[in-house]
Amino acid sequence: MTIRVVLADDQALIRAGFRLLIDAAPDLTVVGEASDGDQAVELVRSTRADVVLMDIRMPGTDGIEATRRITSDDDLAGVKVIILTTFEIDQHVLEAIRAGASGFLGKGVEPADLLDAIRVVADGEALLSPQATRAMLTAFAHEASATAGVADPSDSQALLGLLTDREREVMKLAALGLTNDDIAERLYLSPLTAKTHANRAMMKLNARDRAQLVVLAYQTGLVRPGDRL
Repeated sequence: MTIRVVLADDQALIRAGFRLLIDAAPDLTVVGEASDGDQAVELVRSTRADVVLMDIRMPGTDGIEATRRITSDDDLAGVKVIILTTFEIDQHVLEAIRAGASGFLGKGVEPADLLDAIRVVADGEALLSPQATRAMLTAFAHEASATAGVADPSDSQALLGLLTDREREVMKLAALGLTNDDIAERLYLSPLTAKTHANRAMMKLNARDRAQLVVLAYQTGLVRPGDRL
């Protein structure tokens, strides 16, 4: 099955470069280009895209708001958004994840990595690089110091109580930046079993994808800024 991609960036040269690369892949195709957030949302609706490569900084409606509109629309439930950033430590990383983005790519990404990222996200996985994860940890650290807590302790315990011990363990390791393969090796599981535990945790916590599962791990206190493997 061909993965349908929408490109959203206000720079035509960047869109053209990505289009050439994506259209050259036998299993990917660009179905539309947008220069601002409003156009991106309309294109996703009209083309029934699978994945959007979304720049954050665009005139008018920015990439974060456009992402929020896409991911909050029940008719677009299957659409995945990859945020394009100049730097993966962008200050808006956490905000974009909360808006529903499934991952991040730097604009200087290697061609093969770009194509693999689209496939990974289209398959329902999250794309959180170590840089993006660190940016998220920094944002949580700032929030924790500015508030009494990330979430109500009783609410957090109730959420975590929905999970088995193994699901909580997998969720914690995912939040610390480990891939399914890494988790499987650490817990002496198969990668498929690790993925199954992560998917069950997402289902029980009503998380859209792995990226939001990571956010919940910090919001519930399962993982705290500064935690290490």
